[in-house]
Amino acid sequence: MPENEVRPVSVPKSAEGAKGPSTPAKPRRRLGVVLVALAILLGLLYGLKERLATRSASKAAAGPPAVRPVPVTAAAVARRDVPIYLEGLGNVVAFKTVTVKTLVDGRLDEVLFKEGQFVKKGQVLAQVDPRPYQIQLEQGQGALARDEAQLKNARLTVERDRQLLPGKLIAQQQLDTDVAAAGQLEGAVLVDEATIAAAKLNLDYARIASPIDGVTGIRQIDPGNIVHASDATGIVLLTQLDPIAILFTLPQDDLTPVAEEMARGPLSVEVYSRDGSTQLGSGQLALIDNQINQTTSTIRLKAIAANPRRLLWPNQFVNVRLRLSVRKDAVVMPSTALQRGPNGSFVFVIGADSTVEPRPVQLDLTQGDTAIVASGVRAGERVVVDGQNQLKAGSKVVAREPAKVAANGKPPGDQAAPGGAAGPAPAGAGASP
Repeated sequence: MPENEVRPVSVPKSAEGAKGPSTPAKPRRRLGVVLVALAILLGLLYGLKERLATRSASKAAAGPPAVRPVPVTAAAVARRDVPIYLEGLGNVVAFKTVTVKTLVDGRLDEVLFKEGQFVKKGQVLAQVDPRPYQIQLEQGQGALARDEAQLKNARLTVERDRQLLPGKLIAQQQLDTDVAAAGQLEGAVLVDEATIAAAKLNLDYARIASPIDGVTGIRQIDPGNIVHASDATGIVLLTQLDPIAILFTLPQDDLTPVAEEMARGPLSVEVYSRDGSTQLGSGQLALIDNQINQTTSTIRLKAIAANPRRLLWPNQFVNVRLRLSVRKDAVVMPSTALQRGPNGSFVFVIGADSTVEPRPVQLDLTQGDTAIVASGVRAGERVVVDGQNQLKAGSKVVAREPAKVAANGKPPGDQAAPGGAAGPAPAGAGASP
């Protein structure tokens, strides 16, 4: 047989018979798996459909879902007397300010006060060297004694001349000369008395005393310096702090009501710190300035307040509240209840069934956190003061009252328990509006 000849391979009959029957079995097995999967899927879909139908039937039987009430903070509309205040910015000025200066020239020997010391009227603050003025006083006293003695002798001479003149023992000219000499000595005595008074006054001026009750400032000159009455700067600036004055401004539109109320009687003034949190004093309105500031369209007013605790200090900025009048039996509510809408101001009024009704109101005026209402609500009705952004007409609400503030400025729930732990909040306590 040639080397490259291919021989046919014979296949056994047993192998051929085994391969032939296995070929059609695979499609039938796959078909069975698909049918089982479809049956399972159909069962799941049927069960899901039945569940959804049952749930829909339950919801239909139960009716529409319940509306959840909205939690809000409410306050009652009240009727009471409301004081009307006008508020303005001001600054404190000393009731009296005195620059203490020397009235005589000389060396400053002593400074008898401490800076920042409270001094009384008449208290000696400094001492200028008094010796030159003491010498002037003694010179005047000596001249006075001399001239009085000469005057006494001249008067005796005139008396003798008058007795001798009728007997022609002296000439009339002699009498006239002696009378003139006596008159000159009388004038010299008056000059001596004036010199003595001036020397005493200078001695008094050498003791520099406080002209008012007040507080001393920073000392401007030290002992040992020569001081003059013509010096521009003084020894110390003295200010009177009790009582004290407050200058403040208001818009010129307030001039008429202020003037009318001031004509009826004194108007009280309350003075607060710059942030408005602390009351520093109180007093009365003293005057309205005699002209309006055209640049700012404001009027300036002056109040006088007692200042025993020295809480008010010159050049301090303060807030001033002028009590203008009292609105009797006014309908009031918290100003936070007011809402603004396209038709004006309105409030949410809580009805007896705990539903809210938006109701338009006419506002008279606002005083701090209190609104005075002209019409729209009545005393005793409850209005929403917090939580209005979640409300509409007919909304159900759960109302709570505003939290009351304790004496220390904290709500009752924030009171510290023994050991520093915060105590539990009382039931029903709500947030402040």
